[in-house]
Amino acid sequence: LQSALAEAAADRGLKVLAVSGSGRAFSAGVDVADHTADRVGRMLDLFHGSVRRLMALEVPVVALAHGATLGGGCELALACDMILAREDLKIGQPEIHLAVFPPVAAALLPRLIGHQRALDLILTGRTIGAAEALQMGLVSRVFGVAEFEAGAAAVLAELASRSGPALRLAKRAVAEGADRPFQAALERAEHLYLTELMRLPDAHEGIAAFMEK
Repeated sequence: LQSALAEAAADRGLKVLAVSGSGRAFSAGVDVADHTADRVGRMLDLFHGSVRRLMALEVPVVALAHGATLGGGCELALACDMILAREDLKIGQPEIHLAVFPPVAAALLPRLIGHQRALDLILTGRTIGAAEALQMGLVSRVFGVAEFEAGAAAVLAELASRSGPALRLAKRAVAEGADRPFQAALERAEHLYLTELMRLPDAHEGIAAFMEK
């Protein structure tokens, strides 16, 4: 995963990255055996390294989540910018059942769904379905099993049709404003818009094309 993400980061022509799982699950997480005292340090180093690389990507990253999306698999999905879910999704952080907790989820979940809901999932270890995940804002969209492949492909195609530089700058503006007060976040977005976006030919061509119909 780290190798693939390094390749993606170096690809300046990339517009969007999809992360998916094969078979019956998106990912059931890290092997329980890798949580033992003699292996957990190495496991966290490798896994968290992958999450850091994923979150550092400049392009939008979309998780295509189906079936079991649990533990480290859930954390991997949370590290993506959007989660598109199949209706058979079963997502959660069951680590508390082993008397441990999920570090990535502890850092990300409160930002995504709020403090109380994050604690609900982490402290109980319960697994939720696609409908509840959508209701709490954990996933962006839900598709039926038969429609999932086509629906996800349509979303990815829509993103891929956009200006690559504009996608990267829009993602950056959201990320850099996330932990700032509104005024500071708006000022940062304005700065990116005027000093970087408006220097790109894409923006001028897009606006001119709209004006010329």
